[in-house]
Amino acid sequence: MPVTIKNIQAREILDSRGNPTIETIVVLSDKTSAVSAVPSGASTGKYEALELRDGDEKRYRGLGVLKAVRNVNEKIFPVLKSLAVDQQETIDRLMIDLDGSENKSRLGANAILSVSQAVLKAAAKSAQQPLYGYIKNKFKLIKSFKLPRPTFNLINAGKHGSSPIEFQEFHVIPLRQKTFAKNLQIGTETYQKLKEVLLAHKLDVDIGDEGGFSPNLLTNLDALELLGLAVGKAGYKLGINVALGLDCAATNFYGNGEYQLHDFAKDLTGKELLSFYQKLISRFKLHYLEDPFAEDDWESWQSLVRMYKNDPLIVGDDLLCTNPNRLQQAIGLEAAGAILIKPNQIGTISETIGVIKKARTAGWKIIVSHRSGETTDDFIADFAVGVGADMVKFGAPARGERVVKYNRLLEIEKEV
Repeated sequence: MPVTIKNIQAREILDSRGNPTIETIVVLSDKTSAVSAVPSGASTGKYEALELRDGDEKRYRGLGVLKAVRNVNEKIFPVLKSLAVDQQETIDRLMIDLDGSENKSRLGANAILSVSQAVLKAAAKSAQQPLYGYIKNKFKLIKSFKLPRPTFNLINAGKHGSSPIEFQEFHVIPLRQKTFAKNLQIGTETYQKLKEVLLAHKLDVDIGDEGGFSPNLLTNLDALELLGLAVGKAGYKLGINVALGLDCAATNFYGNGEYQLHDFAKDLTGKELLSFYQKLISRFKLHYLEDPFAEDDWESWQSLVRMYKNDPLIVGDDLLCTNPNRLQQAIGLEAAGAILIKPNQIGTISETIGVIKKARTAGWKIIVSHRSGETTDDFIADFAVGVGADMVKFGAPARGERVVKYNRLLEIEKEV
């Protein structure tokens, strides 16, 4: 007899920013159970599925998720009760149809994803397989396991920190290392040296949402220079065993057709910003450039791809929002070469898998990512390995909600 869903119950918990989010437990007929919690983004693209909030300003500043919790307990569970837990696509499709909206605004993408993830975890547990192995066997995206390469967000700015500069994330990326453990060592050693560098420059070492430092800097160029200095002090060389990367989140400093940066006295056109990126790529050996232009500035994205192909890696996040339609448009326009994968941007595991397959078919790189408002659920670590992600983006090697994911990858590396 198939193992079926016996019970589903959701509750409201807090994420790493102290805001409410949703956690769901799925209990099966064989008494197996699994729990999953969903994250929340601060820098969100307008093409993301809707995260349902209560809107009651008297409670958690309107950010409560009791509506989403009720949707799981009172609407989703009755539809899924007694279904075979290994039918992930059927379960996800039933929830999508039950919602009936284009962006999951009725039930909430947070409600739907909490169930979708918990179902997958419960199915793997019932099958007595590690989650990453179950994902590999079920979705068949890879033939053999590999550990993804991490990119460490060591300086948080924009919507992720108190630093006034515009680029949202400044990354250190290990190059050509044989093990994930060595990659983690490089990122962590550089992180600790960066703290020393900041203190030596009499800058604060407060941390942002993703565990990186958020110093009060004058320009984006300053952040890159400090990061390069930390790499050297950690005993590594840019372009040899370490590279730098940026998540610019350019939509956040774009308006009226121009871009505004602290580095310049005047606003920049797309062409002028592209020229600035050229200088940064050459000077700092940038390996990774995420959301360098606004989410609808297609012409600038295309110009960058034509100029650099995929070196540095040109990554779409706000541009794409793990959305198959946006991805198809970007593939047709040759506007990027890699996609950031965030399940909560689309709302179900099955749809996320579909986006990964489409990107892989186009020859794109896959980067599985956390959100700035995270939980201690390590789901995406297993997910990244199970789908064969090229890279992972979990933040700095600090704060429990980030470190739990890095530690899970260390555990997986020993197993595989």
